[in-house]
Amino acid sequence: MTHRILILGGTTEARQLAGKLTERADLSITLSLAGRTESPVAQGVPVRSGGFGGADGLAAYLRETGVDLMIDATHPYAAQISANAAQAARAAGVPILALRRPGWEIVEGDRWTQVDTVGDAVQALGPAPRRVFLALGRQEVAAFEAASQHHYLVRSVDPVEPRLAVPDARYLLARGPFREPDERALLEEHRIDVIVSKNSGGEATYGKIAAARALGIEVIMIRRPDLPDVPSAETVEALAAIVDQFGVDHFVEPAAERGV
Repeated sequence: MTHRILILGGTTEARQLAGKLTERADLSITLSLAGRTESPVAQGVPVRSGGFGGADGLAAYLRETGVDLMIDATHPYAAQISANAAQAARAAGVPILALRRPGWEIVEGDRWTQVDTVGDAVQALGPAPRRVFLALGRQEVAAFEAASQHHYLVRSVDPVEPRLAVPDARYLLARGPFREPDERALLEEHRIDVIVSKNSGGEATYGKIAAARALGIEVIMIRRPDLPDVPSAETVEALAAIVDQFGVDHFVEPAAERGV
C-alpha cells in the first residue's frame, strides 16, 4: 500500500527530507512551496506551489487528496503556516510531524541584542546613523524605511521590489550557503557595524554570525516565534528515522475515526 505524505517546505531540509523519503517505494511524496521565491531550486519530487487558503483550505486539501501524514518542514519563522498546519491536521484527522532545526546559541565573543519582532529591530538600531547589513527575507525589509538615517546593505534571493524608500541602500542578490571568510570580507568591504538577522539556525547562513563575532560587530537577533506543540525532530535524519521506525501506519488512525 502506498502512503501519501505532504511536506510543507521551502527550506533546504525539506528538500533533503523529500529526497530521502522518496527513495521508499511505499511512499508518495508531494512537496508544497509557498511560491514566494521567484526561482526556487529544483526539488526532485512533485511540487505544489502557492497557498492553500488558510487552515480550512489546507484541511480540505488533506481530505481531498487522501494525505496520510503531513510534515511541517517550513522555515522556523513561518509561524502562521505552522499554526495553520497544526489546526488543519486536527480538523482533517491527519497526523502531523515537524522538522525544526535548533536555533543558534550565543557564545563567548558574540555581541547580540535580542528582540522579538522586526519592528523592535528597527528601534534597536538607535537614532545615530549606522551601516546596517539586513540579512532578512525581502518581505521584512520595508519596515526599515522608518529608520531612513542608516546606510543599508540588503541581501536577498530575489530582488527587493519596490526598493526601500531610503537615501542610501545597496542590494545584493545571492543564495546561500555563505562561508565565514566570504562573509567577513563582505562585512569589511562595506564597513558594516551592525547586522540584523533572524535566528534561523543551521550551518548555511551561520557564516555571518561567526564573522560578526570575529570582527566584534553587533548582531540584532530577532527571536523565533512560538510554534505549535506537535511531535518533532531536529534533523532530516532523525525525522526520516521516525517514519522508518514506526511506518506511516503507526501515525494513521482507522478511516472511520478520521471521518472519511
